[in-house]
Amino acid sequence: MKSPQQPLSDWHLHCARRTVLGGGVIAYPTEAVWGLGCDPWDQEAVERVLSLKQRPMEKGLILVAASVDQIRFLLDPLPKEQQRQAMSHWPGPVTCLLPDVRQQIPQQVRGRHSSIAVRVSDHPVVRALCEAAGFPLVSTSCNPAGRQPARTSWQVRRYFEGELDWLVPGELGGNRQPSRIIDIVSGKQLR
Repeated sequence: MKSPQQPLSDWHLHCARRTVLGGGVIAYPTEAVWGLGCDPWDQEAVERVLSLKQRPMEKGLILVAASVDQIRFLLDPLPKEQQRQAMSHWPGPVTCLLPDVRQQIPQQVRGRHSSIAVRVSDHPVVRALCEAAGFPLVSTSCNPAGRQPARTSWQVRRYFEGELDWLVPGELGGNRQPSRIIDIVSGKQLR
């Protein structure tokens, strides 16, 4: 049986918050794999994440939030049924593709898409980070393109030694696979 998740210390949370608000890139444990994150509205930070991953901007990135309130601005313009569909999966390890009706998310995060991938996490470290930042964070698997996502802090260090601004301590959640992705318009599961 998996041991309960230890809460982040105030010091680690302060350092992670200061790093994100200062335009830095962090690595942190998520539900299934380690993630890379940053402020989605900081173009240079997003570009660094894309560069670290060797990921083309066109593919887009996921946003992760601590609560539905943090992404309410994306839900409010949608029809009520689409809002209910998305909220029925949260909090939890499900990423929903939401139409970015008002184009409120920067192009470098959305990529070539008119929708944005969003997850309201139930992982305590992810939630604490988003709450501390005061907004959703970029969340993408912590690995260079073509490599397996990091499942340990050791792998994170091996992939990105000296290139990250902060590594947040913690344990992965109990999921073995990255989050499912569901398009709330079509209802199709994409991953």
